[in-house]
Amino acid sequence: MQTMHNSGRKTHLLVASLVLGIFVLSISVSGDEEASRKERERMVRDQIEWRGVRDARVLAAMRSTLRHEFVSPELRSSAYDDRPLPIGYGQTISQPYIVAKMTELLEPKKDDRVLELGTGSGYQAAILAPLVREVYTIEIVEPLGNSARERLERLGYTNIWVKVGDGYFGWPEKAPFDAIVVTAAANHIPPPLVEQLKPWGRMVIPIGNPFQVQNLMLVVKGKDNRDLKIYNIMPVAFVPLTGGHEQAPRK
Repeated sequence: MQTMHNSGRKTHLLVASLVLGIFVLSISVSGDEEASRKERERMVRDQIEWRGVRDARVLAAMRSTLRHEFVSPELRSSAYDDRPLPIGYGQTISQPYIVAKMTELLEPKKDDRVLELGTGSGYQAAILAPLVREVYTIEIVEPLGNSARERLERLGYTNIWVKVGDGYFGWPEKAPFDAIVVTAAANHIPPPLVEQLKPWGRMVIPIGNPFQVQNLMLVVKGKDNRDLKIYNIMPVAFVPLTGGHEQAPRK
């Protein structure tokens, strides 16, 4: 009888320990989530609003998107810092302010279909997802494209489609697009992207060569491909767009 009593007591202690462990883990997870939320609030307040981004929907997307999920575990403590971070293969996740500014320049609307060139970690696509109807994003580096697709699926995004390929030529099967965002620097505006942009659509693209001054440009298309208004927004520094852009445009 004593053996049975001790066995039952051990069972109760084991259950109690498991319950306590789950409770402590729950508190830890809850604490991590609250710390992350505060970091996002600080990021938006001190890095983005302070620099003049005002679109309420864009700010809400920046607050709600878990940027730390888009960087490697060893960089998670820096996920909300005011700087780009490496994501491997010579690529980076852009500075939060730049992501917010480029998104605001697109003037995203809830029924828009948007094309992104340079998926990277998937963060820019994730910011766009709650703001528009559909996001199509292309990554030329296959491991990055595949990992971004898996990450976005794991995080529950259902309106983002990832393609591994040469973004210079766009995604003609899914065109036309209401807006296009390019997250790598080209040395000219790719004609295929202009072709795939709807009349009155907007494109945001860095223009310039590597290791030189680049400029973030806003391209607003009029009634056809020849009717373009181009605005120089600000100097930026992006990794180069690779692929078909290396072919000089024909004159």
